[in-house]
Amino acid sequence: MAVDYTVIVVYLAGMLAMGWWGMRRAKSKSEFLVAGRRLGPAMYSGTMAAIVLGGASTIGGVGLGYQYGLSGAWMVFAIGLGLLALSIFFSARIARLKVYTVSEMLDLRYGGRAGVISGVVMWAYTLMLAVTSTIAYATIFDVLFDMNRTLAIVLGGSIVVAYSTLGGMWSITLTDMVQFVVKTIGVLLLLLPIAVVKAGGFSEMKAKLPTEYFDPLGIGGETIFTYVLIYTFGMLIGQDIWQRVFTARSDTTAKWGGTVAGTYCLVYAVAGAVIGTAAKVMYPTLPSADTAFATIVKDELPVGVRGLVLAAALAAVMSTSSGALIACATVANNDIWSRLRGATPGKDSEERDEVRDNRAFILVMGIAVICTAIALNNVVEALTVAYNLLVGGLLVPILGGLLWKRGTAQGALAAVVVGGVAVIGLMATYGILANEPVYYGLLSSLAVYVIVSLATPATDAAVLAAWRERLAGRSSEPLSEPVAAHQ
Repeated sequence: MAVDYTVIVVYLAGMLAMGWWGMRRAKSKSEFLVAGRRLGPAMYSGTMAAIVLGGASTIGGVGLGYQYGLSGAWMVFAIGLGLLALSIFFSARIARLKVYTVSEMLDLRYGGRAGVISGVVMWAYTLMLAVTSTIAYATIFDVLFDMNRTLAIVLGGSIVVAYSTLGGMWSITLTDMVQFVVKTIGVLLLLLPIAVVKAGGFSEMKAKLPTEYFDPLGIGGETIFTYVLIYTFGMLIGQDIWQRVFTARSDTTAKWGGTVAGTYCLVYAVAGAVIGTAAKVMYPTLPSADTAFATIVKDELPVGVRGLVLAAALAAVMSTSSGALIACATVANNDIWSRLRGATPGKDSEERDEVRDNRAFILVMGIAVICTAIALNNVVEALTVAYNLLVGGLLVPILGGLLWKRGTAQGALAAVVVGGVAVIGLMATYGILANEPVYYGLLSSLAVYVIVSLATPATDAAVLAAWRERLAGRSSEPLSEPVAAHQ
């Protein structure tokens, strides 16, 4: 195992070194939060694929393959579909807005001040997303070093917090590119073919497993529908995803670079399901499907390769964790704290001070994430809460703002509040993992958005005119927040 340990240690040291390098580039708010909006197609594609394919997509995707066969690909496949839809239909317009957060987009579109409430919902989502990724460190470090759960979370979380705090989005972008390469080599080019060969090839897999393991819809139509509703639509509106769109050099980069990343996700989804299916042939009686990834890596891969594949799993977790962390801190600072204290754009601080403030928020949020991860055990429940809140509370006002000009600030605010409260109440009634909360929460949000928007005066013409200018890319980037809204 000494070679495997060396591979992991070198990888972790490299992450910290890139954080230090990124600190030298992040001299302004734009550089720190959105990498100066300067990423080209190759780097944009790699980093976007890295952030959406986290521990749940890698370890969880293999686990679903172990449990359901090829149809276990649907969770990650839904993520890829969402990224494709975002890139093809919305990313160019989002990139042209030149904002930092989803709540700023809502302010621009509706001309109201629902930013704090929508910010709280988005903050809760990004916090829980970061927590679920951080919990996954325990699984990986347990396989690597037989490490105590709490110590594993503190070690992995501290490394992510360190490089994210130092260099912001530049550090995260650089580390994500490395993580993308490591995941591609470790999972697609090494683990996938080795697992299939060790299982005796596809013919042997088909002979030893029930036929439903090779049914593309074997996981069930309702489950597939829920995955699409939560993950596909979640990709369209998450702050962690939008913040990557904001890094694109141009709207063309956002569109086509994201399309490449989405296609990569579809391939990654199938690969994870095939690996899990192969693991079912080799280890038919594992106590938990989520241990399939670690078991096949630990028992079947040669020294050195095993270290690289475990580094790939670690890369998957770190990329999502760091992206969610900077999104969480950006929302907490820009959408909640600065609004509550009545910050005035252009007067509150110089650019360098804004970098310091955002750096402090990443550090504070990072500590909160680590502490929460230690306290929680169920990754699936935490992730479900995050996506239910996101889709139930924010999907309708965000997509409504992009697609329906009659939507109003009052309608958007009502949709956020009613959808969010409905989701929370229904999770308490039906259970966190039930499908009803997101179904009914989304329907109630849509109904109240349409009714309240039609019952209130249309959005001010000047606000809509300014919105169209920003969508067309004819307006410069604001110094801090969007221009004060018309009431």
